[in-house]
Amino acid sequence: MKLIKPKFWQTKNFISFILYPLSLATYLINISKLLLIKKRFAIKTICIGNIFVGGTGKTSLAIEINELLNNKFKTIFIKKKYKNQVDEINLLRNKGEIILSNNRENALLTASKKNFEVAILDDGLQQKNICYDLKIVCFNSEDALGNEFMLPAGPLRENVNAINKYDLIFINGERKNYKLLTKLKSINKKLRIFEGKYKPLNLKKFNLNKKYLMFCGIGNPHEFEKTLVKYKFDICEKIIFPDHHKLTKIELKELKDKAKKGNFTIVTTEKDFFRLSKIERKNIKFLKIKLEINDKKNFQKTLISKL
Repeated sequence: MKLIKPKFWQTKNFISFILYPLSLATYLINISKLLLIKKRFAIKTICIGNIFVGGTGKTSLAIEINELLNNKFKTIFIKKKYKNQVDEINLLRNKGEIILSNNRENALLTASKKNFEVAILDDGLQQKNICYDLKIVCFNSEDALGNEFMLPAGPLRENVNAINKYDLIFINGERKNYKLLTKLKSINKKLRIFEGKYKPLNLKKFNLNKKYLMFCGIGNPHEFEKTLVKYKFDICEKIIFPDHHKLTKIELKELKDKAKKGNFTIVTTEKDFFRLSKIERKNIKFLKIKLEINDKKNFQKTLISKL
């Protein structure tokens, strides 16, 4: 989904209340999905998704789960084929086997026939006709639940109480959000909640005495900015594009001209970098990051116990 999240999604305000009646459509769609006949598959399934639109770290978590399981199981990523998500597809492909398909059910059947033992689905919680063995909902600590309204009045795909139907909650982000933790626990005290944050892997490749122009087109650009600030990047200019945005030639030229004029080094995310062609990447650096899971051993044990 290509979007920049509107500011009114973060608070209960005039615009969100005006749009609130339209959220009934989202609610009715969710109710109708619950009536679908659920299908089980021979292969074990872990679905990593969200109820908050965009920028919750699903792909990063999918990669970490694969690393935690691939010594014990024959794993494979399953990703629905979207033209504007080539960046995420390439990241997954670099980390393991992947099946791309317009139909997740067909992909699971193919994975079973190829004798894979565990399918890790990057997204898919809203497909209610598949009976997943483990369902993980991701949140970002900064955005949390927004204004707690459903689309279009707020950023939620489902009512927040829907988390009762899921097995694990994963929260990523630089700051610990106690308000979010309290809210989630108030819905279900038995919820298993894990947390993590992003750690740079190629920091030594950057001269932190220089000034930087940051650009990105990801679901949660502010988390990327916070990571840069934490590691002492001097961000003099920042340009935010919609999630999964592919830069046009004009936009790329404007970026590079602005960097040259200000004597800035251009820094972006790994996803944004690999959307560019090899020629376009000239004079652009990316910060390679890894999701660092708190209490990783317990998280791994919890995953295995569900399979």
